[in-house]
Amino acid sequence: MTFQRARSEEQRAVRRQAILETTSAMLDEMPVAEVTLNELSRRVGLAKTAVLRYFESREAILLDLLNDRTTTWLTGLGRELAQGVDPSRSALERAEQIADVLSLSLSAQTVLCDLFGAQGGVLEHNVSVEVARRHKRAAIANLAAMADLVRRHLPEVGDQAELFCLQVLLLSGSLSAYDTPPPSLLAVYESEPALAVFHIDLRAALRIAIVTSLVGILPRP
Repeated sequence: MTFQRARSEEQRAVRRQAILETTSAMLDEMPVAEVTLNELSRRVGLAKTAVLRYFESREAILLDLLNDRTTTWLTGLGRELAQGVDPSRSALERAEQIADVLSLSLSAQTVLCDLFGAQGGVLEHNVSVEVARRHKRAAIANLAAMADLVRRHLPEVGDQAELFCLQVLLLSGSLSAYDTPPPSLLAVYESEPALAVFHIDLRAALRIAIVTSLVGILPRP
C-alpha cells in the first residue's frame, strides 16, 4: 500500500483509518509490545515521519485502537448478556450468569485484554495532554455503556456498576499476561508442575474474580 500526500481532510481521514487498520492487523499477529512504528510504516506504505503526521506516537495509535475495540466488543456483549442472563433468577444467580458471560467473552478477546494490560503502564506514558484527554473521554463513555449493560441485567448493583466494570477490565489486562507464558516458562512448568501456580486459565480466573466482585457489592438481605 502506498499513498500520495494527503491534501484534504477526507484524505487525511483515509490515511488515519489505514494506519489504524494496519495496526489492528498487526495485533492479530503479535503482542502489543512487539508493534513498532518501523514495521507499521513499512506495512502501511508510509514513511515513519509521515505516520507521525497523523498520530503523534505509537502509543496514541494503540490507545485509539483500544477504544475502538472496546466499543465493538461492547456491542457484542449486549447480545451475549441478553442471551445468557435469565431475568427470572435471583440476584445471586444472575450475578453468576453475568460472570459466565463476561469471563467467556473477555477471554476470547486476547488483543483487547493485551491492550488493557498495556494501557496504564505503557500506552498512557507517551502521549500529549490532548490525546490523553480524548482517550479518557472515550474510555469513560465505554465504561458507562458497559455499566448500563450490567445494570440492565443486575440492577441491584446500582451506583457500584462503574467501579465493578473498571475492575473487570483492569483484571482482564492483568490476568491475561499469565495466560500465555513464554516458551521458557512453559518448559519450567512442565518440568516442575508445582511452579505452575502462575500459569492461569484466563476464563476461569476471570470468572472467580467477577463473581467475587459482584457478590461483594450486592445489597445484603
